[in-house]
Amino acid sequence: MIVFDKVICLEDGVNANNFSSEITVLRSYSLMSYAGHCRLLLERCGTMVPPYLDGALCDDGYGRELLSSDMFVNNFSKSTYRAYVVRHDRAGPSIPTTWGGVYHNDKVYALRYYCPNILSKWAARPRHWPPAEVVQHVVSLGAFLTPVGFKGSEYQHVEWRVCFNAGEIEIVNNLNQTQINMYVLLKMVKNDVLNPRKKEVSSYTLKNIVLWIAENNPQSLFRERSLLYWFLEGLNALRVALVTRELPYYMIPDRNLMAASGLEEELQRTWISTITEMINEGPRVILRLPKIRQATVAHPEPFRWYNGRRIELEMLNLVADIRRTNLCEDENWEIDESDFTLLAITRRNDVIVTEVGLVMILEGSRVINKEDVYDRMLM
Repeated sequence: MIVFDKVICLEDGVNANNFSSEITVLRSYSLMSYAGHCRLLLERCGTMVPPYLDGALCDDGYGRELLSSDMFVNNFSKSTYRAYVVRHDRAGPSIPTTWGGVYHNDKVYALRYYCPNILSKWAARPRHWPPAEVVQHVVSLGAFLTPVGFKGSEYQHVEWRVCFNAGEIEIVNNLNQTQINMYVLLKMVKNDVLNPRKKEVSSYTLKNIVLWIAENNPQSLFRERSLLYWFLEGLNALRVALVTRELPYYMIPDRNLMAASGLEEELQRTWISTITEMINEGPRVILRLPKIRQATVAHPEPFRWYNGRRIELEMLNLVADIRRTNLCEDENWEIDESDFTLLAITRRNDVIVTEVGLVMILEGSRVINKEDVYDRMLM
């Protein structure tokens, strides 16, 4: 994203006199635009109006100059490229190019947007995450306006979309490993199971789901051993978004990310049914993902070995529970742990957990506590 100097966009209530007279000031007008979008009215010209701006100004019908997002992008689309650069059709706010038939580049030209009210509203809402210092840093990074309107809007050609690229990068960098893995698994579902044709569900959709889940839950719950639980929670959130056709944008909740998804009813029903089946499968749903399944098939022996140990451990614990309940309790409900069978089960449990723990260490796992290995095997 290329952000231009000498131009600033201001939301309502911000005094333009706080900025140098050299800077061209545009005022955002969002009254008749969809949430998270606005139109830009020229409020004050700087000492020199940049040509890319001057060539994109048009009359709004009331004698005011309006900055057209379409004309703004078209100004850059007319640029001359070298012979080895191929320019593709505009994609949203970006101008895609391919260099030498190999390197693909999406270039987005944007304007800086000073919107303290929007950011303070985001910062003030109650949350478990991210921590306060990260929230303040995100606020300090500010916002931008990209040249793309709301799909289907009457004013789409002159609308601009509010984005927080730098802030969102900072937020994502503060996700923990379990949250990142949840996002990776959800992307596998999108790419390998749903396989959307027209970005009805995008990676950005899934990122927002993960951010909402992270914000609304204590971070202590996002442990490595709970990954499948949170993966299923993410699937459920995606299902709700598909059923209701609503998913609030993490930074501006009034903006519905599903509003312009172009999701057709037949595809909606199919995806809802598929995701419901996946959720009902529980942890085994992980085997629906081709990359996970391929890894299992490619290395069947370790998987079969571990699965055998896990099943044996479950059976031993079942036998131990039955024996404790039926045979080893006296009239005071005290268990005789010196029972020969219970001792044998305990010894075998210890052998299994030790074997699995050693393999985990050899594979690079940091788990060295037997109790943790035992708990994970019986999850």
